[in-house]
Amino acid sequence: MPEYYLPAGSTADDNFSVAITPESAGWAESSLWIVNLAADEEIDIETGDDEIIILPLAGSATVTCDGTRYTLRGRASVFDGPSDFAYVGRDSEYSIETDEGGRFALCGARAKKRLPFRYVKADDVAVELRGAGNCSRQIHNFGSADAFEADSLIACEVLTPGGNWSSYPAHKHDTESATESALEEIYYFEIADGASGATGFGFHCVHGTPDRPIDVFAEVRSGDAVLIPHGFHGPSIAAPGHDMYYLNVMAGPGAERAWKITDDPAQSWIRQTWDDQAVDPRLPIGRAGQSGK
Repeated sequence: MPEYYLPAGSTADDNFSVAITPESAGWAESSLWIVNLAADEEIDIETGDDEIIILPLAGSATVTCDGTRYTLRGRASVFDGPSDFAYVGRDSEYSIETDEGGRFALCGARAKKRLPFRYVKADDVAVELRGAGNCSRQIHNFGSADAFEADSLIACEVLTPGGNWSSYPAHKHDTESATESALEEIYYFEIADGASGATGFGFHCVHGTPDRPIDVFAEVRSGDAVLIPHGFHGPSIAAPGHDMYYLNVMAGPGAERAWKITDDPAQSWIRQTWDDQAVDPRLPIGRAGQSGK
């Protein structure tokens, strides 16, 4: 289903190397833009109906909104640990400017209410080590439902050491119920090159249910994105020698802002094997985190 796999550059628009909107995705809530700015460049943006989190992927920036300026201390790359970020509410005008240039993610979701402009330091971003053995991965919970207030937007970063599997067991969140949230999700990938300079790659899978089929098996490289309107998604597999990063952006129509999932019943048994395994010693990347399975 090629409509759900978006290769690097396929949605590019002016300064944006990635431009995914509800309209282009064919859904109602979630969006993502990746903006690339040169040294001393500034861009002015209106949020409209969306709430936005500005997250540096590479480089630092100053974000201005409603007469307030926040300087986001960024990072050299997504593999250097968490970054400062800023939140801009709907119906707002804001600008991003950078002295040295950089790449910045604008994570978006339709919002019903306008929340204030805010800033969070990298040191205050919760880092979780999830899974064990070759299912170990690192989560930056900068925009998760229990870590940061937003109207509907949920976002996090996942780092997976080369050779490991993450988003595993495959899980879904496409039904609104007491145990599951209906959330549209975007995966945006960056893959580390190998020690010899070889271009990095990995794989990502999505499969559906009999009543809502979907079938995606994509080789993913830096700048690629995958849309998940429904279905079980995972695993995301990092090729040996190539650490994998992905940014998850989610939102849904439910009254409760929550990430509640259902594991693929054919794969959920894998969680039981983690109890007797240690977390991959290559983690954490960037700074120490809290472990959890």
